Amino acid sequence: MEISVDIRVPLRPCLAPPSGRSIVLDRVLKLYDAGACPFCARVRIVLEEKGLAYETVEIDLRNRPSWVYDLNASGKVPVLDDGFVLPESAVIMEYLEERYPEPALLPADAAARARARLAVFRFDELLGDDYYAHRRGDPNALVERLAALPAGLSLFSDIAYLPWVIRVRDRLGVELPGGLATWLEGLAPRPSIARELEVVAAL
Repeated sequence: MEISVDIRVPLRPCLAPPSGRSIVLDRVLKLYDAGACPFCARVRIVLEEKGLAYETVEIDLRNRPSWVYDLNASGKVPVLDDGFVLPESAVIMEYLEERYPEPALLPADAAARARARLAVFRFDELLGDDYYAHRRGDPNALVERLAALPAGLSLFSDIAYLPWVIRVRDRLGVELPGGLATWLEGLAPRPSIARELEVVAAL
């Protein structure tokens, strides 16, 4: 029998987004989350960049409660609930960008938006597969993938990759290529990114 504890974290105050304003919602956003999960980190960062307050329901990934499968048939997190229940981090990112368009994370130019979305779509090919192969101790090309990472296309696509880049450096002990290290240093002062750096440091 699965035994689980539903830990509800008090409403997480929004950080001031770049526009300097926060958004008042009719309904509290609820994020089913796991602090160690980089896919969840994508959503946390977007919520904070958008200035959205949200409640977190922490999920133990080693002992997933059975009711999580009612939210997402795969049992995976993140899952966002704002009255509309939505799994899958990349889809949640798109949803939040459309529902709360300011401040924008995607460029205004249609071609630039398409390039950013394509980079997210190709995440497994461009980083994810080799990241997880490295973690398993399997043959991989992680260093080469990091050197070729499409960083800087947009804040949207940067957020999609950044949780893994942080974990590569701070959890796996892999030295980042110079350009990627500079990219991360440039993003680190953003409150949403600084908070994620703190989360990873505490793991």
